[in-house]
Amino acid sequence: MLVLTRKLNESIKIGDDIEITVIGVEGDQVKLGIDAPRNIDIHRKEIYLAIQEENSEAAGTSIDVLKQFTKSIKKS
Repeated sequence: MLVLTRKLNESIKIGDDIEITVIGVEGDQVKLGIDAPRNIDIHRKEIYLAIQEENSEAAGTSIDVLKQFTKSIKKS
């Protein structure tokens, strides 16, 4: 993990297209501004993990539904 120290209004660049700027510091919270192309998804980590979990559950469910559908067609 790369650890950088930045002050208020200072930025870091990730590649050519992403810039992260420290917008504010209030107590133990740091506000970041992220400038990135629209085609790049940006989520808080807990939201990202929740999306991944939902996708995994949906993928598993769809297989079960497909199997049930296949069985019902074979019975017909």
